[in-house]
Amino acid sequence: MNDLLDPLKNPVTYAAPFFLLTILIELAALKWLDHDDNTTGYALKDARASISMGVVSVVFLTLFKVVTFFGFTAVFAYLALWELPTDEWWYWVLVILGVDLGYYFHHRFSHRVRIAWAGHQAHHSSEFMNFGTALRQKWNPWFEFFFWLPLPLLGFAPWTLYVAFGVNLIFQFYVHTELVDRLPRPIEYVFNTPSHHRVHHGSDPEYLDKNYGGILIIWDRLFGTFTRERQRPTYGLTKKVETYNLLKLQYGDYVDIARDVRSTRRWRHKLGYVFGPPGWTPKDEASEDDLVLPRR
Repeated sequence: MNDLLDPLKNPVTYAAPFFLLTILIELAALKWLDHDDNTTGYALKDARASISMGVVSVVFLTLFKVVTFFGFTAVFAYLALWELPTDEWWYWVLVILGVDLGYYFHHRFSHRVRIAWAGHQAHHSSEFMNFGTALRQKWNPWFEFFFWLPLPLLGFAPWTLYVAFGVNLIFQFYVHTELVDRLPRPIEYVFNTPSHHRVHHGSDPEYLDKNYGGILIIWDRLFGTFTRERQRPTYGLTKKVETYNLLKLQYGDYVDIARDVRSTRRWRHKLGYVFGPPGWTPKDEASEDDLVLPRR
């Protein structure tokens, strides 16, 4: 546990100064270099909200580590089919791939189930696409536990899951920008790139719920959720939040869920409001358009 909570053994600790440096470089490029006037750039209030969310998310991520570590350790100690050697190079390749695959399914779940989307939507609430937006992290990471659970069962040491996830987070920071165009085709085919992730942050109908990958985009290609960037996305939520209040950004959707649940006496409808897709509405209260394209 001491090693798990030691910031010097967390790869994100060493990446943090480079995050700041990259933001400064992006700001300088937006100001002094020639670039597409359509780029969203930075807005002070938006960037301040994003960075504040990122700072506070460190506290919740630490709590997540403490709580989930005991569950992963119990599975690893008593149920694991075997124990994989952490001192082999191939182990780290496999654990990074495993965490990335788990991230894909968790990310997809977070977009398609309303109670999970209520936590994740804060990351999508900005109408800007820049490195500051990458820091706009959620404060409710609890569902991730279930998607990582198969890994200790397969013999991956619990502490290595957090290291691999740190690598995943570092990689994903660098795909939040409009200043990088498409990369060479082999890279675009295998890896998540700024072009792919711009699509993911788009609120345009053709971009909704696409490109869930963290490090690799091949998961989206395999499971049918990939689409390429055809035109510049409209960033943010389909229903604009119009606030910089951190509590409303992080917890406003939970309040909406509670209000919807209280509005009906039918248990089927209550469960639909919680576990249905974002924007789910009972058939007798929804238009055909609502049923075809849930609002998020």
